Amino acid sequence: MTPVLRRVLPAALGVLLLTGCATEVVTGQASPGADEPVDVAADDFPITGVSDEPIDRFARNALADLNTFWADAYPEFFDDEFAPLEGGYFSVDSEAVDEGAYPENGIGCDGSPTSPDEVAGNAFYDPTCDLIAYDRALLEELATDYGRFLVPVVMAHEFGHAMQGRFGFSERGIQDETQADCLAGAWTSWVAGGAAEHVSIRTPELDDVVRGFLLLRDDVGSDPDDTQAHGSYFDRVSAFYDGFDGGVGSCRDDFGSDRLFTAAEFERPEDFASQGNAPFEDAVGFISATLPLFYGDVFPAAFGTDFEPPAIEGFDGTAPDCEGLEDRDLGYCAEDSTVYVDETDLATPAYDEIGDFALTTAISLPYSLAVRDQAGLSTDDGAATRSAVCLTGWYEAQWYNRQFEEYAVISPGDIDEAVQFLLTYGVDNQVFPNVDASGFELVGAFRTGFLEGGEACDLEG
Repeated sequence: MTPVLRRVLPAALGVLLLTGCATEVVTGQASPGADEPVDVAADDFPITGVSDEPIDRFARNALADLNTFWADAYPEFFDDEFAPLEGGYFSVDSEAVDEGAYPENGIGCDGSPTSPDEVAGNAFYDPTCDLIAYDRALLEELATDYGRFLVPVVMAHEFGHAMQGRFGFSERGIQDETQADCLAGAWTSWVAGGAAEHVSIRTPELDDVVRGFLLLRDDVGSDPDDTQAHGSYFDRVSAFYDGFDGGVGSCRDDFGSDRLFTAAEFERPEDFASQGNAPFEDAVGFISATLPLFYGDVFPAAFGTDFEPPAIEGFDGTAPDCEGLEDRDLGYCAEDSTVYVDETDLATPAYDEIGDFALTTAISLPYSLAVRDQAGLSTDDGAATRSAVCLTGWYEAQWYNRQFEEYAVISPGDIDEAVQFLLTYGVDNQVFPNVDASGFELVGAFRTGFLEGGEACDLEG
């Protein structure tokens, strides 16, 4: 937890408005279009240097559906005809480059020639030549490690840059990159709605896509104003959700110079080694002090009564004797008004593997259920789960706004750690029993609370 300051978020400490409803992220479904997805014939959609391997067929299918999507979306949202890519598409196998498969100027055009071996480990849009090139060995690795649909999302991101080449780049790296993520999210939502002819997406694959963005984020603590900056994990995931939920219009309208980015530089060299993490015991102390401070302020404004903070206690492997906490690693016990967390199997591993804001998130989730319990709201259903995650996003936004700087201040990457915790542990029954939300939905609920505040967290009875 080290200093970082950005634009102030809405609904900070003070007044909680209850006019809104919970924002529930709708997950994708199997979406084969009218029939099962069909492959695009190689002759119908040529890609220079392409193989007959499944990964190239998958990339071709995605690119074909991207052309279909943008042929309709570009005129609708940018009031101009859609212009297909003039320079075409190029596939390279970086593990066995075949120079003879490409023109004399390699990949590109006379104004921007690129050697095929320069594509290794990359996928990119070249605005000078209006083309997309990709390393199929990279796509194969992404599909193996993060699920098959991350490949279409990478193609959709690069296609988003091609659209920016038509309607205009912002000339700021992080802004352009996250807007392309947003455009990829808009296309993914279209696929999830069953409109695509050649690709489909299943609900669990959305979790894999969000996990995959971790690989694609900038290094924690790097300069967000660098021309090559792509954004933090949260920045990139949040942009994808913008497109998935709001469509192309959101991507067009919500990526101005005032957009919030959580990416920030470390201010001290030593923070790179620690990744800005406070010692475990110090982090527990900060969390234990700030949760009652936050809810002690907002609860009376919302419900007209004082907030009685629950106790926070750790245990070692064996859950306390409380109904509903059997075989749990985390939970709220209404009988003794205590939040319990398994230090051995959850708190310590989450801290060690992810960071101090994974620990913050872990404790905040059942604490938020205690808040709902005092408000007379449910604590053991899907609505309660999503509300608790949303409230956690709201609470952590106050860390981001430096509301607790008398204790500590947030560091670069902390909000990323919250997303990682939800995707790694949040879907586990030992954290949320009988959870009916996917990781994609949980991250969406967290993002809603972080950006919109408590009014979006379903606190009406």
